[in-house]
Amino acid sequence: MAVSSYVPRGMISAVTLLACRRSPIPGRLRRRQLPAINFSALLLHSSTAMRASQEEFERAKGQAKLLKEDPGNEVKLKLYALFKQAAEGPCTSPKPGMLDFVNKAKWDAWNALGSLPKDTARQNYVDLVSSLVSSQSLSQEKTSSNDKKPEYENLVVTREGNITKIMLNRPTKKNAIDVKMYNEIMLALEAAVKDDSFLTVITGNGDYYSSGNDFSKFATILPNEIEKRIEDASMLLRKFVDHFIDFPKPLVAVVNGPAVGIAVTLLPLFDIIYATDRATFQTPFTQLGLSPEACSSYTFPKIMGPAKAAEMLLFGRKLTAQEAYAQGLITEVFPDSTFQKEVWTRLKAYSQLPPKTVMASKQLIRGFEKETLHRVNFEECALISERLCSDDSINAIVNFINRKSKL
Repeated sequence: MAVSSYVPRGMISAVTLLACRRSPIPGRLRRRQLPAINFSALLLHSSTAMRASQEEFERAKGQAKLLKEDPGNEVKLKLYALFKQAAEGPCTSPKPGMLDFVNKAKWDAWNALGSLPKDTARQNYVDLVSSLVSSQSLSQEKTSSNDKKPEYENLVVTREGNITKIMLNRPTKKNAIDVKMYNEIMLALEAAVKDDSFLTVITGNGDYYSSGNDFSKFATILPNEIEKRIEDASMLLRKFVDHFIDFPKPLVAVVNGPAVGIAVTLLPLFDIIYATDRATFQTPFTQLGLSPEACSSYTFPKIMGPAKAAEMLLFGRKLTAQEAYAQGLITEVFPDSTFQKEVWTRLKAYSQLPPKTVMASKQLIRGFEKETLHRVNFEECALISERLCSDDSINAIVNFINRKSKL
């Protein structure tokens, strides 16, 4: 089934998340806030109710394409089903195979409408789009009334010419990423999307690029808080990685020192990765009783081959900058003494290229895999939440924290 113009551009790819509901992830982790729309009421228009004209239907299609906020997978499937029912009538297409997650979810939504008349489906589609437009307009008005430049505690965000620079700024903690920093990075990326810069650069302040996740507060979690904290962490991680998958501008990592964990697994989602020759790259998941994240279970084998990816992801092998370059994980290595000068000279030259052309090319290169990456991110977060509940993971993290506290 082809994707029609009834749904906001670029949003149907996330339907895969709904198709993955059989994942072992706890039920509460699958829930997300949806607009306050009564689907039952929309589908129960009486035969005497006013029917939307074809002109109103066409106008609603145009409005759906202009929606800026993602209304959620359930709503997108409902939009798809109502559109198909209004345009073609009841579903007569053959049911897709079980492994064709996206098309099966769309087929199920359309087929569930049964024999709903075309004119009723058309009216329901118009009503649903109207509800979404109204809901998002109110949300945007509230946002604009409180619009102000973000303030950061753990980042230094600067702008020079066509370059936005996001610097991780917890040097005394080796730029370890805690919950607050996760949220600040997402805010900084959202702001970078909206500004008129061309390149977005992420780097670290101090000797480290980033030492990965900050587990320092893990040992203080009370037993009755564990389930909720794991649920929150899983949702935060998924949302965080989605920001990198969907980032529309050229994204550059300037790796100024050692990188650990998520600071490494995110790298394939960047467009360019420049590293100093004293940088190292390690993903010690197994030692912590955890599993890969940031789509690395898919991107690492694709980049370096299954065997070398397994050595990193399963056994935690640390790579030097030259090894990471040889295996295709990073773009180029520079001598530490000239690293900053050489990298920034090159980036300033790149920032003068025609921005729309470069961004359009990035979307062409990256767009084909977005759906896959979102699905992988979902599955990885599900497994991580499962592992975090296990005794071996809890014990490993506590032992890690205890070792760090004695240093």
